[in-house]
Amino acid sequence: MQKAEYRISNLYIYPIKSLGGISLTEAQVQDRGLAFDRRWMLVDENGGFLTQRKFAQMALLQVQLQADGLLVTHKQNLLQPLFIPFTQQIGKDITVTIWDDTCVAKEVDESITEWFTKALGMFARLVQMPQTTNRLVDPDYAFDAEVVSFADAYPFLIIGEESLNYLNSKLEQAIPMDRFRPNIVFSGGQPHDEDTWDTFTIGETNFRAAKPCARCVLTTIDQQTAIKSAEPLKTLATYRTQNNKVLFGQNLVHTGNGTLRVGDTLMITQWK
Repeated sequence: MQKAEYRISNLYIYPIKSLGGISLTEAQVQDRGLAFDRRWMLVDENGGFLTQRKFAQMALLQVQLQADGLLVTHKQNLLQPLFIPFTQQIGKDITVTIWDDTCVAKEVDESITEWFTKALGMFARLVQMPQTTNRLVDPDYAFDAEVVSFADAYPFLIIGEESLNYLNSKLEQAIPMDRFRPNIVFSGGQPHDEDTWDTFTIGETNFRAAKPCARCVLTTIDQQTAIKSAEPLKTLATYRTQNNKVLFGQNLVHTGNGTLRVGDTLMITQWK
């Protein structure tokens, strides 16, 4: 039985991994996650993925979704905006690594690589995940050989508003949800209700909790200024540590496609 009324309050995608996210009122669910979510990624000379964990300045690059491509701007207006057409993906194959995974991606364009290299002050090649690349979710947590984009490990991350509100009640200065880079944010219930869910549905899509999300130093980077601080990890560690990992939010896998909309109801079908 549904214990509380849960509704989607925000939807986010991050087209280029580790750059600024986009808030949407509706989003299409695809096999790899939400449409356009982390289908592009920046890599170094060896194909290793670049992340705010090491390069906080990546937070200063904001992505906008347009009808025929992506627009990338610098939050401090230090560079002219960069437009990346969706059709511009005729580059060479690049072998890339994300954590322990290795897969084939396509370089988007050498001129685009030059723009990102200048923007970040280090070599940064933009690659895109082609449809022919199937990166599998960790089999220890997958349920049916699910696939994932260039996200860290799972197609979706969900967090409740009340979980953030509870954290902010413990902080001297409140932080926004963008520190945690979720795909789905919901209203209703109690802090960390998402920890108690096993399966739930939103519209035509069925979701299953794969594992809690272990948080890293990226959460300590102000997404508007790229300035680091000790929070919120310092405070989270006092009440959300398990097996030496700080947990906040739930990673999800799913079956079925469809459309998610702000205001949609989350129907819990099984609790843990």
